[in-house]
Amino acid sequence: MADQFPWLTAIVLLPFIAAFAVPFLPDKDGKRLRWYALGVGIADFALMCYAFWIHYDPSSTTFQMVEKYNWIPQLGLSWSLSVDGLSAPLVLLAGLVTTMAMFSAWQVDRRPRLFYFLMLVLYAAQIGVFVAQDMLLLFIMWELELVPVYLLVCIWGGQRRRYAATKFLLYTAAASIFILVAALGMALYGGGPLTFDMAELGMRDYPLGLELFLYAGLLIAFGVKLAIFPMHTWLPDAHGEASAPVSMILAGVLLKMGGYGLIRINMEMLPDAHVYFAPVLMVLGVVNIIYGALSSFAQTNMKRRLAYSSVSHMGFVLLGIASFTDLGISGAMLQMLSHGLIAAVLFFLAGVTYDRTHTMAMTEMGGIGQVMPKVFALFTAGSMASLALPGMSGFASEIAVFVGMTTSDVYSDAFRTITIFLAAVGVILTPIYLLSMLRQVFYGTGLAQSCNLTQSEIKQPEEGQAVCFGTDCVLPAYAEFKDAKPREVFIAVCFLVLIVGIGFYPKLATQMYDAKMVAVNTELRQAYTEIAQSNPASIGAPKVYAQVLGTNAKLAEVELSSALNLVD
Repeated sequence: MADQFPWLTAIVLLPFIAAFAVPFLPDKDGKRLRWYALGVGIADFALMCYAFWIHYDPSSTTFQMVEKYNWIPQLGLSWSLSVDGLSAPLVLLAGLVTTMAMFSAWQVDRRPRLFYFLMLVLYAAQIGVFVAQDMLLLFIMWELELVPVYLLVCIWGGQRRRYAATKFLLYTAAASIFILVAALGMALYGGGPLTFDMAELGMRDYPLGLELFLYAGLLIAFGVKLAIFPMHTWLPDAHGEASAPVSMILAGVLLKMGGYGLIRINMEMLPDAHVYFAPVLMVLGVVNIIYGALSSFAQTNMKRRLAYSSVSHMGFVLLGIASFTDLGISGAMLQMLSHGLIAAVLFFLAGVTYDRTHTMAMTEMGGIGQVMPKVFALFTAGSMASLALPGMSGFASEIAVFVGMTTSDVYSDAFRTITIFLAAVGVILTPIYLLSMLRQVFYGTGLAQSCNLTQSEIKQPEEGQAVCFGTDCVLPAYAEFKDAKPREVFIAVCFLVLIVGIGFYPKLATQMYDAKMVAVNTELRQAYTEIAQSNPASIGAPKVYAQVLGTNAKLAEVELSSALNLVD
C-alpha cells in the first residue's frame, strides 16, 4: 500500500490545500497563523524527505515514483508527476528554503492571512514545476508561481515595490509564453495522439531547424528566470524591493527553475540543438560572471549588491551546462544547489540587518559589528561561502565547473583558455565586492539616519504604505541594535551546516544526481559525435573531428583546415 501511495501528489497538494484553510483560522495577532504555516512547511519537507529516502534510487537514470492521471484528455493534459536525479535535489532545496523563509517571516504583522496564504501557494507551485512530467502541466505550475511572487513583492515590498513587482511579472510572464509555444510545437509534430508527456516528446526525432527554433525560444524563457544577461534586469529591482523572506525564495529557488528547465528540456529533449547553442551558452556564462561582478561594485544597496552577485554566480551554471563533460554538468547542478543555500542565508541576514538599521544603504551603516557580533559572524560565514572559500560548497561547485571546462575536448584550446581566464577574473572580483560590503556594513564609522520620518508619521502611516518590514518600526536614531535572536541564529545555522557539509564532503549532494548527469552528458556526446561525422564544418572543432574518425589528430586538423579554406 505504501508503494501505491501518491507521494508526489501529496507533496504538491499538501501546502496548496492547507493554504485555503488560512482564511478560516481563528486568529487575532497572527501568532497562530505563522505557527500553522510553519507546521505545514515542516510537514511537507518531512514528507518529501521520507518519500525520497524510501522510494528514490539515486543510481537510476529513469523517472521514478511516476504518477499519471488523465486530467483533460481532449487537450492531452494529464496530472503526470515523477522525479529523477535532476528534480529530486531541487525539490528538497525548494522545501528547505521555503520553510525557512516562512520561519524568517516571524515579524509580519501586516495582512498576515494573505501573506501566509501566498507563501503556501508558492510552496506548492515550486514543487510542481520540479516534479511535472507533462510540459503543459509544467507551464501551468510555472504561471501559477508568478502570481504569489507578484503580490508578495507588491504588498510587502519597499517604496518602489509596485514597479519592481510589475517588471518581474512582465518579464517572466512574457518569456514563459515560449514554454507553451515549444510544448505545442513538440506535441503537434508528427501527428498521432496529442500528448505533452516529456518522456514521449523526448523520444521523437525533430528536424534540426525545428529543434533550433524551439531551443532558442526556451532559452529565452528559462534565461529570464536564470537571469542571463541581458534578460536579468528584473532581478536587482525585485530583490531591492522585496522583503527578506521573498528574496530568499527568489534567489534560493526561482533562479534554479531556469537552470532546471535548460537541463530538463533544452539538453535532454533537444540535444542536437544544444550542440549548436553550447558555445553561445559559454559566452553568455562568461558575460554573466564578469558583468554581474562588476555591476556589484556600483551598488550601494546591500540587497542589490547580493542580487548582482547572483547574476554572476549563475554564469557558472551556464559554463557547466555547455562543457560536454560529466564533471562540468555535475558542477552546474552542484552550483545551483550551493547557490540556493548561500543566497538564501545571505538575503536572510540582510533582512536581519534591516530589521535593526531600517535601511539597505551601506553608506548609512557602519560599526554595527561591535554591537551585533553574532550577525557579523554569520554574515561573514555566508560571504566566505559565496566567494568560494575552500571547505564550503561554493568552492566545490565552482572548481568542478572549472575542471570540467578545462578537460572538455569539444572546444579549441584557445577558446577554452580565454573562457577559463575570464571566468577566473570573475572569481577574483567576487571576494573584492563581498569583503568591501562587510567592511562598509560592519566596520565603517558614522551611522547615519536612514529616513526622514517623524514620530507622527510612524504612528499614522499613509494608506497602503509599509513604513518598514517588521513590528519594531522606529526611527533609526532610536533603533536598538540587538544581536541575532535564537530563532535567527537557528535559521542561519541550518543553511551554514549544509554549506560546510557539502564543502567538505560534496558527495552529500552529488550522489543524488551523478548517475543522471552522466546519462544526460552521454546523450549529448552521442549527438555531438553524429553531427561531427555528418557535418564537421558546422561544428568547427577539428580536434574532436579527428577523434571521431579515429585518425591522427594533427593530420586530420590540417586536412580539415585545408578543406575549409577551399570552401571559403
